[in-house]
Amino acid sequence: MEPVVDLRSDTVTKPSIGMRQAMLNADVGDDVYGEDPTATTLEAKAADLLKTESALFVTSGTQSNLLALLSHCQRGDEYIAGSKAHSYLEEGGGGAVLASIQPQPIENNHDGTIDLNKVEAAIKPDDFHYATTRLFCLENTFFGQPLPITYLEEAASLARHHGLSLHLDGARLFNAAIKQNVPAHEIAHHFDSISACLSKGLGAPMGSVLCGTRKFIRDARRWRKMLGGGWRQAGIVASAGLYALEHNIERLSHDHENALLLSKLLEQIDGLVVDKPRERTNMVFVTVPEVIVPELTSRLRKAGILISCEYNPIRLVTHLDINETAIYRSADAFRHALSH
Repeated sequence: MEPVVDLRSDTVTKPSIGMRQAMLNADVGDDVYGEDPTATTLEAKAADLLKTESALFVTSGTQSNLLALLSHCQRGDEYIAGSKAHSYLEEGGGGAVLASIQPQPIENNHDGTIDLNKVEAAIKPDDFHYATTRLFCLENTFFGQPLPITYLEEAASLARHHGLSLHLDGARLFNAAIKQNVPAHEIAHHFDSISACLSKGLGAPMGSVLCGTRKFIRDARRWRKMLGGGWRQAGIVASAGLYALEHNIERLSHDHENALLLSKLLEQIDGLVVDKPRERTNMVFVTVPEVIVPELTSRLRKAGILISCEYNPIRLVTHLDINETAIYRSADAFRHALSH
């Protein structure tokens, strides 16, 4: 039987043999006491890659972004984010509910940028009638598209001019860096804090790293403890994240190549409309005929292809558990599903 091809997300990857071996052999200690050597090594590695003073290993990107909000802002402050950004739309409203920080969403452009004129207009005046705008958040990649480097420079300049901190939800930061052929720190240096996921394209079973200044990370570590996120023998999972950073960054280019191949194959199928972004990483968005939406997931599942068809266009994501053969199988399955 052929293996299942799971295109729902790059979060579905299984740890490789090498990663499992690293987890088995991990040197561990109590991280709340600062005594887990593997977690400490992971944090140092992340800080070195992004050229920040310090880093913190946390359970998830959601926790990482929430810690950034808590560490940059006070109760009653405000943060600006894209209306389709994960940190605003898909993290349970944690900034408002748990941090008492008011979100100010602004519409994202198709490429993930936010009109900086609109950002500037949304910054509140120094008036006690308003929340104090403290933080501007961006997401990279955005629906699989890297934010332009020139845009990051302009956003950072705007933030500095208005005294705002700038946070990057870099869930797929390394995908952006590989696609743009720059070191990750060339993207990160524009920001005051950066969250980067280990459990997406990098293939770790869990975890993210939050990076910033030493003071920022001290504050975030205190908030992490308050939220119940203090680790004990963290090295068992930190070793997987460390393995991911040491072995799985450069190979992201293969995922990008497979996504491009998938997009080209799907373009040849009548009835499908494939989105053509300025730059593509590991995601393909394809609009399917509405009449087939209720049946598409089950038809593809019978062929061993898993997708999420909650929206149209649907998102297809390549990752380290998908090879070129799986891409051709997926395209054939789509062709067959639409021919019924």
